[in-house]
Amino acid sequence: MSCGGEHEIDCRKVLDAVFLYLDGECEGGQHSLIRSHLDECSPCLREFGLEREVKMLVARKCGGERAPDSLRSSLLERLRLARAEVDGAEFRAE
Repeated sequence: MSCGGEHEIDCRKVLDAVFLYLDGECEGGQHSLIRSHLDECSPCLREFGLEREVKMLVARKCGGERAPDSLRSSLLERLRLARAEVDGAEFRAE
């Protein structure tokens, strides 16, 4: 999407980063660039508002649930094994 206006940062890049922005995970200057863009670009601001509403809805409907401890343990073990395989492959490649 592009509004056709001149901006410091392209509309598509803003919308690609909107979830990072919503989660507070933007790097330093990126947050300011996105905020400035949203302040001057109403199509992106509308899209941002829609994404924010979806995120809030998901948090409201799914936010209170917790995965069982057995699932958490199983996932952590699989991640450890996968990491060990990657580390082993990197070691063999050297």
